[in-house]
Amino acid sequence: MELIIWGILCVILFVAEAMTCQLISIWFGVGSLSAFFTALFGGGLTAQLIVFIVVSAALLLLTRPFLKKLMVGKTEATNADLDIGECAIILEEVDPAAGTGRARRNGIDWIAVSENGARIPVGTTVVIKQIQGAKLIVAPAESQTNQKQTC
Repeated sequence: MELIIWGILCVILFVAEAMTCQLISIWFGVGSLSAFFTALFGGGLTAQLIVFIVVSAALLLLTRPFLKKLMVGKTEATNADLDIGECAIILEEVDPAAGTGRARRNGIDWIAVSENGARIPVGTTVVIKQIQGAKLIVAPAESQTNQKQTC
C-alpha cells in the first residue's frame, strides 16, 4: 500500500513542478521517489518517512540557494526601457493641474507626465526619465546648469 501512496505522491509532485516551473515541489518529488524505493526494498513506514524528510530537506537546503542565484538578475530590458534617457517631443501641453500631456517618441504617442510637476509647453524637447505603464515621466531637455542635452 505504501508503494502506491509514494508512487502517486511522486507523480503528483513532478506534474505540479512541470506545470509551475517554480522549483517548489521538485525536492519533495525526489524525496517521495526515495521513500518509494525504501518501501520497495522493505523499509518500514518510519524509515520511509525519515528518508522522505531527509532527502527532501537536504535537496531543498543544498540546491535552492544555488538555483536562486542562477535565476536572479536575468532580466532583459524591454524596448520601452531602452527609451529611458532618450528624447521626445511634447505634442500636448503637460499640465498636472489639467491632467493633460502627450509626447511622441519614435512615431509613438505616449501620455506624458512632468517629473517635477511643472508645466511643459507644446514643442518642447524632453528627456524620458522613467516609464510607468503607458506614461512617460519626462523633464525638459535642458539640465539645471542650462546645458542642452543632445537629443
